[in-house]
Formats: sequence, C-alpha cells, structure tokens
Amino acid sequence: MFTESAQDILVYKVKMREGENVKKDTLHTLKRAECFDVILIGEGLLVGTVGGLVVLLYRIALQYAGNWLNLVREYVGHSPLRVVGWFVLLIVMAVIVGSLVKWEPMISGSGIPQLEGEMTGKLDQPWWRVLPGKFIGGFLSVFAGLSLGREGPSIQLGAMTGKGISRMLDRGKTEEKFLLTCGASAGLSAAFHAPLAGVMFSLEEVHKNFSVSVLVSVMTASISADYLSSRFIGIEPVFQFDIGNVLPQSYYWMIIVLGVILGAGGAFYNWFTLKVQEIYKKIPFLDHEIKKILVPFLLSGILLLCMPEILGSGHNLIDMLTSHELLLGSTVLFFVCKFLFSAVSFGSGAPGGIFFPLLVLGAFIGGIFGMIGVNYFGLDPDYINNFVLLAMAGYFTAIVRAPLTGIILIFEMTGSLSQMLSLSVVSIVAYIVASILKSEPIYESLLERLLKSRGEDVPEGTGQKILANHVIMHGASIENKKIGEITWPENCLLVAIQRGDKEVIPKGHTVLLPSDMIVTLTDERDAAHVHEEMNVLCEYK
Repeated sequence: MFTESAQDILVYKVKMREGENVKKDTLHTLKRAECFDVILIGEGLLVGTVGGLVVLLYRIALQYAGNWLNLVREYVGHSPLRVVGWFVLLIVMAVIVGSLVKWEPMISGSGIPQLEGEMTGKLDQPWWRVLPGKFIGGFLSVFAGLSLGREGPSIQLGAMTGKGISRMLDRGKTEEKFLLTCGASAGLSAAFHAPLAGVMFSLEEVHKNFSVSVLVSVMTASISADYLSSRFIGIEPVFQFDIGNVLPQSYYWMIIVLGVILGAGGAFYNWFTLKVQEIYKKIPFLDHEIKKILVPFLLSGILLLCMPEILGSGHNLIDMLTSHELLLGSTVLFFVCKFLFSAVSFGSGAPGGIFFPLLVLGAFIGGIFGMIGVNYFGLDPDYINNFVLLAMAGYFTAIVRAPLTGIILIFEMTGSLSQMLSLSVVSIVAYIVASILKSEPIYESLLERLLKSRGEDVPEGTGQKILANHVIMHGASIENKKIGEITWPENCLLVAIQRGDKEVIPKGHTVLLPSDMIVTLTDERDAAHVHEEMNVLCEYK
C-alpha cells in the first residue's frame, strides 16, 4: 500500500478490533521515532546493565558447574557405587531439564533461532518463562558435561531481558525490537568479553540492518555489559595462547587451502547437525523431551569414565591443543569424538548453544592442518597456533555466515590483532566455498526447522504498528525505479527515505537509488511477510 502525500501518514490510524484497547497507535509510533536516537541510548544503557548482570550471573553459574564436574570426575574414580550414584543424578537432571523444555519449548537449543524468529515477527517468546527456564536448564546441561556452549543461551537471556524491560516500560513493538537487539549484544559481550563482536553479531545476524539509531544503542548496551562483566571476572581474553609471529605471505597458499577445507567442513557440519535432529525424531521410543535429553546425559556419564576430556564446551581441549600436548593421531581422535558428542548433545534439544563447541572444532581442524603442514610441507612448527586461530574464524564463518563477527570475535577472544589480514582471507574463502555448496546458515535452517515443527508461521499480533528499515543494495530489483512503478508488499506503508544525511518524502515519482534506506510502517500481524518481501525487493539480484 502506498500514499503519495506525507499528510496521509498522519491520518493512517491503527484499525482496532472491536473492544480492543491498543495504546500504541501509528501517530504515537511516528512521533516517538523522531527522538529514537536519544531514547534508545538511555534504554540501551538500561538493557545492557540489566542484561549484562543476568548473563554475568549465568556465566558464573556455568563456571561453578564446570568446576563441580571436575570434582565429580575425581570423586567418582573407579568406585562402582559412586559411578552408579552419578548416573542416577544424571537421570534426575535429565528429567528436570526435559520437564523444563516441555514446560517452555522456547528454551530448547541455542536460543538464537528463536530470537531471529521473534525479530521477523514469526515467534513470540514469553520472556518471564524463558529467563528462568534457560538459566536452570543451561546450568544443569553444563554440569552434566554436555558439549554445549554458553553463547546462545547468553544471547537469548540478554534479548529476553530487553523484551522484559520493553514490556515493563510499556514500549511499542518497534522499540521492543531495538531492545531485543540491544539485549542480544549485551549477552554476547558479557559472555565472551567481546563488546565489538557483540555489536557486530547483533547487527549482522539478529537485526540484519545497519542504522545510526540501532548502532549507537547497541554499542551502549554492549559496552555497559562488558564493563559490568569485566569488573567481576576480569579483562583477560577467553583464549590465552601464544601467537608470536605473523604468518609469512609465502604460506598464504595454505590459508586458501585451509579456507576451502573449512568451507566444506562447515557445510557438512550444518547438514550433520540437522540430520541428527531428524534421527532423534525418527526413533520411535524417543517421542518425549525427557527421553531425547536422557540420551546425551547418559552418554556423558559413559564419557566421564573413558574420555572425560571431550565433556563440556571444550576450553580444556583448546589449552591442550595450543600447548602442543597432543600428537596428530590423538588430535584427530578428539576431533571426531567431540564432533559426534556435540551433535548428539545439541540434537537432543537440551538448552545450550553450538557457538563455542564449533570454535573448538574449528581449532582442531586448524591444529590437524598445521601438524600435517609440519610433517609433509615444511611448515615451521611455530606457526601451528596461527592455523588454529585462523580455522576458528573460518569454521565459524562457514557455519554461521557472519564473517565480520567471526573475525572480530576471534580477535577479541585471543587478544591478537596481528592476524587480521590472514583471518580475513580464510574467512572469505570459507564463506565462498560454503555458498557454492549451497549450505544455508545454521541459525536460519534451525529457525525454519523450528517453525515447521510448531506448525506456525506468523503470530496473531496485537494490532501495533512497527517501523522497519531496509537498505537498497546495488543491483536490487527496485534500484533506479520510481516508487509508483513498484509493487509493494500488501499492508505496507512507505513513510520515509533516508538518503545520506537527508530525509526524502516519498512520492510516486521519487526515484529510489542504491544505498537509500527505506522506512516502512506495517501492522505487527503482517510484519513477517512484509519483512521477507522487502528483503527480496532490496537485495542484490
């Protein structure tokens, strides 16, 4: 729907259902948008502080869970009675976690697909249930030794904190999406002491739009969360291993080869992860959340006795790899076992992410590649850790398809700025190879799988109005076309065009140019399909 006059925007009202009281009408949304920049900085600070505190508590809880797991390992030993007692406790924890997932299905898995679904209007998470359910479920899963990460839950916890604050402050849907993005940024920042990666991930993967309003508010949230986390946990990088030398350009051919391997490996990881989920669904006796989650919990008990190194997220494996304690054969064995156990853990639906485990797997690919290079291609052993670092970024890029986040994240988690060029090269190559293999980004695939399993596409909505920004890319189908010549999505109102520092009032004869940012207004109930159709119009063809 399109109106040529700006005056028509003012008379475009929310159509209320009979007896429904909608507080946020269109005029209110537009007026509030005029001072979004200032409002969102303050709200970003609030969300970053509160969300950072929630994630900080979660991070501390997971540290205790990891320490207690080590104590259990020492205590159990080879005592049959103690082993039986630990398996009984694992069953109890599996029942609790499975009951939590049944009580609130939105806490299952990483939480990032659920957040992306909410951002596009396809899901509506009850924040007051997700927060306690994810916190407790994630803690018990890590304590049990499942190969799951803290990043996805941290992002979801931060986002749900933002949603809770939005609801408490009685904000509209437009602001709520900004606060969800702020919360996601705060979550990743506090989880990994990576404020820049928190900003990039929330913009690149969650919000999928770059604008001054969202950038400043997200940065405020990320920095405030990181400051809070640093005050209690410290400012040391998550990974601390020696990378003393910059990789010479004579070895860059190896980086390209590694990028190809990582791209193909990332595509296989995505396929295998989804395949394991399908296997869980096809096994007749695993027809309940508790039964599914019981599988990795019991498997973790077995691994505690025979291969305890692969339990948990895998930070200890990184230390072993980068300190050169492992031989090539042992490295390959740990990689295969970690890969399989991670897939089994995540496929069960237990609350936990794939973010950190996939970084560990990428590190092992890099370590194996470096060892082979030393043995057969004359690589200097001092550069093995360089390839470990590179593979972490490349593997993340191939799986998630967020190259900027991958590069910045690895830089912040290691404190190594000298490898930026080589990180960029391997990430680009891995991205290209994964794209050629037609591998879909893992979180988008998981969201599609989630929506299909729930049998829902778009929530009913409440009749509130949502403003959305879309940037016209070079080569888009609407590039250099008049507004009046374009078939716009149904129930979508074009309210403004941002062209550099100038705001253009849209009229029928207005020609759209590359890099123009289109501001649209739509009803909450139509937000999902409008978002998808606008992406089709604005993206490169």
